[in-house]
Amino acid sequence: MLIGICSDSHNDGAAMRRALQIFDGAGVERIIHCGDVGGPPVFDELVGREVAFVWGNMDAGGNGLNAYLQSVEISQPRQVPLHLEWADRRIAVFHGHEPAFRNAADVLSVDYIFHGHTHARRDERIGGVRVVNPGALHRARPRTVATLNLTTDALIFHEI
Repeated sequence: MLIGICSDSHNDGAAMRRALQIFDGAGVERIIHCGDVGGPPVFDELVGREVAFVWGNMDAGGNGLNAYLQSVEISQPRQVPLHLEWADRRIAVFHGHEPAFRNAADVLSVDYIFHGHTHARRDERIGGVRVVNPGALHRARPRTVATLNLTTDALIFHEI
């Protein structure tokens, strides 16, 4: 299973659209957004896709945005970290600013931890956990996203 990982779009719908073009070209089946999504301009691009996300430290949420997400059938995260199990892989998704993120690789029983927040791409193994930051879609040079094949563990960073 090939997944797309992105973060820190900060309401930049055009950057999200370019990321989705990369994901579509690669054959991505599901998308994870690691927070600081923004609002409707980014979510509009994600409508109709299999997407999971977490809120970041710059995301406001609120009743208006909650109602909008319900209307476009995008599920909001219920907890942080967001726990997913796809292709027999255990995944934890953080934004990266949460206190629990600091020692997550030491205490969580997962295969992958995905995060954003720093706007810098990362691929690091801590014990048996692969920690990945796809980079950022906003305020980053270069702007990057990542694709990960959960079957082969092959990770590729893509510039947008």
